[in-house]
Amino acid sequence: MIIPGINCRDYEAAARAAKKISEFSDWAHLDVEDGVFTPNLTWGDPLEFKELRESETAIKMMNFEVHLMIQEPEKELQSWLGAGAKRVIIHLEAMSNPHFILETAKKTGKEVMLAISPPTAVEMLTPYLSSFSAFQILAVSPGASGQKFDEKVLEKIKFLREGAPDAIIEVDGGINPETAKLAREAGARVLVSTSYIMNSPDPASAFRALAEG
Repeated sequence: MIIPGINCRDYEAAARAAKKISEFSDWAHLDVEDGVFTPNLTWGDPLEFKELRESETAIKMMNFEVHLMIQEPEKELQSWLGAGAKRVIIHLEAMSNPHFILETAKKTGKEVMLAISPPTAVEMLTPYLSSFSAFQILAVSPGASGQKFDEKVLEKIKFLREGAPDAIIEVDGGINPETAKLAREAGARVLVSTSYIMNSPDPASAFRALAEG
């Protein structure tokens, strides 16, 4: 599964990206960065996100996963789920109350994914393998799109696939046809690609190249 990413500094740019993605994918991945957890600051307002979700029929039909690269994600979780996110991605490094996160997702019928950044040892996820069913391995430093894929994450993917054979494992960052193949071979089943798809002269063709690779 390939999910195109949106990493934008303002609502207008995010809306244009979502409209473009709706032409060839029924999923989109939205990066929300607060300039504290990451050095980068992106657009990320739940109320405006709800407005975006309702702006066009094609966008309303899409599934959005929201990647919260922020401090204290528990404070924002309900707002994003209520605004229409299908799945919210929370970072282990910022999480303080996993029980609240899991219960909130369960009550709303939505999904939650637990992520780690490159410096974090994958073994840190072990206590959560029985409570979370989806995990993200970030293959670049949290922040701007267009960074190079860190091949060290391949061993993390293999470790996680062995410890959680039925889990959804997503890889985000530096995904192109070559790195997508490596991530799949390691055990990933969902790949997020922002710059390779969205900076392409033909995003739909770039998306298909990853999906068919």
